[in-house]
Amino acid sequence: MRSIGRGTVPFAVPVLLTAVLTALSGCTGGDGAPRPTASPRHLDARTAAALRAVEQATVRVGSARISSTTVMGSLLSTRSEGTLDWAGDSTGTLTITYTAGTLAAPLRALGSTTMEARLLPDAYYARVGAEFARRIGGRHWIRYDYDDLAGLPGSSGGYLRDQLRNTAPVPPVRLLLASGDARAVGQETVAGRRARHYTGTVDVASLAEGALKKQLTDAGVRSEQIDLWVDDRHLIVKKTEKAAMTTGLMTQTATYGTYGVPVAVQRPPAADTKDFADLMRTGEP
Repeated sequence: MRSIGRGTVPFAVPVLLTAVLTALSGCTGGDGAPRPTASPRHLDARTAAALRAVEQATVRVGSARISSTTVMGSLLSTRSEGTLDWAGDSTGTLTITYTAGTLAAPLRALGSTTMEARLLPDAYYARVGAEFARRIGGRHWIRYDYDDLAGLPGSSGGYLRDQLRNTAPVPPVRLLLASGDARAVGQETVAGRRARHYTGTVDVASLAEGALKKQLTDAGVRSEQIDLWVDDRHLIVKKTEKAAMTTGLMTQTATYGTYGVPVAVQRPPAADTKDFADLMRTGEP
């Protein structure tokens, strides 16, 4: 593949994908989190029932307004705002700002300090800055087809596709259920709302074999701490995830302001869109 601007654009394109995935999910995401069928051995019945109620209420409500911050060691830090709908095919819009990190440098050089992402049933679209667009033929959107992502080497492609297609914030709930370590630690006020705080640590080695376990293991994650704050409707007000990775400490904090919001996503014009597979295969002059 020929390089564009001394390799800056080919390197930056996957970073756009990374940014969206971290904004959506932190370490966990998609529907790959284990689904326990019975209360784990060390999890008391009341906590297990409460977390299952959270899972069911989250799936049922179907959409939410989300705000999050993610730090992946020294590699990348982002701040995200937007709305997500998971009632059927996952759709949504996010505005992602790259706040720090070595991966943010090439994007800043291309004038892409903030990115708009649009999730549609078949693909997600990332809007790039003016300089980035100039180097890819004047087009302002990159389209990532989910089937193309699934075709990436190894098992990571299928995991990325599933992660983008399933945006409901239920994986950390399921991981807490599977961990056997979750416990309630009291009532707190979060974002002006009364919420019950649940916390637990997930031992990656104890997870069932699959793409999620491989993703965490490959990143050097041995354990992950998850904290959830849940309101009286069994809906998540706030979640945090923390894990030590080979690239440094990963932390994500997400708050959910309004559930059940309408989400309308418009597909960018085809004439202003560059396909991810074509860009990575052929490059640009």
